[in-house]
Amino acid sequence: MKYIILLILSSLPLLLLAQTKPVKIVFDVTSKDTLTHQAVLRHVGGMAKAYPDAQLEVVIYGGAWPMAVDGMTSSATPVEELSKNKNVSFKVCGLTLERYNVERSQLITGVEVVPDAIIEIVNRQNEGWGYIKESHN
Repeated sequence: MKYIILLILSSLPLLLLAQTKPVKIVFDVTSKDTLTHQAVLRHVGGMAKAYPDAQLEVVIYGGAWPMAVDGMTSSATPVEELSKNKNVSFKVCGLTLERYNVERSQLITGVEVVPDAIIEIVNRQNEGWGYIKESHN
């Protein structure tokens, strides 16, 4: 009986760990302000290191579109490096690219195009992802 109790008690941390849901967060970036771009990169970079099993997606649209375009942002290298992580993705709105006449070939390596950024965010929220509207102070 003593061994059964010890087995149960020693297994309890594993059982609790197995029940935690993975972290899934979608970051909404619309600002043309480069300080906001730096903030989201800092947040995603820190979280990717702290939570290697988390899924983190940055959705770029509106005035933030230069953040996704090679040669238009100082964030190109960090975006490219972070997108190499299996748990981090950068998505830019296809409608925004059309509006600003940006070709897919101009995008930073690792940035993917979604048809509509707002629908992408809504879909992620419907899948249970957390939502962060990115800004800075």
